[in-house]
Amino acid sequence: MNLLPEQCRAARGLLNWTQEHLALCAGVSRSTIKDFECHRHALHRATEKLLIEALEKGGVLLLSDGAAGTGPGVCLCAPNWPAGT
Repeated sequence: MNLLPEQCRAARGLLNWTQEHLALCAGVSRSTIKDFECHRHALHRATEKLLIEALEKGGVLLLSDGAAGTGPGVCLCAPNWPAGT
């Protein structure tokens, strides 16, 4: 799956995460997330994978283009973080 900047911002919004929190969870720099969300640069595949894994572990389902003409999106699900994180 390709993560879109809009999906990243929407997923953070659903989780009430800052760019800094996502960066910490994914093990990347905040500037990487900021530049990606502002369309300044694309992500490397490895970085994209880290962001997707962190968001999904936090409880967001990233949706691809749907068959019914819906576009990509996000859905809030149950978080998978260990208690106390």
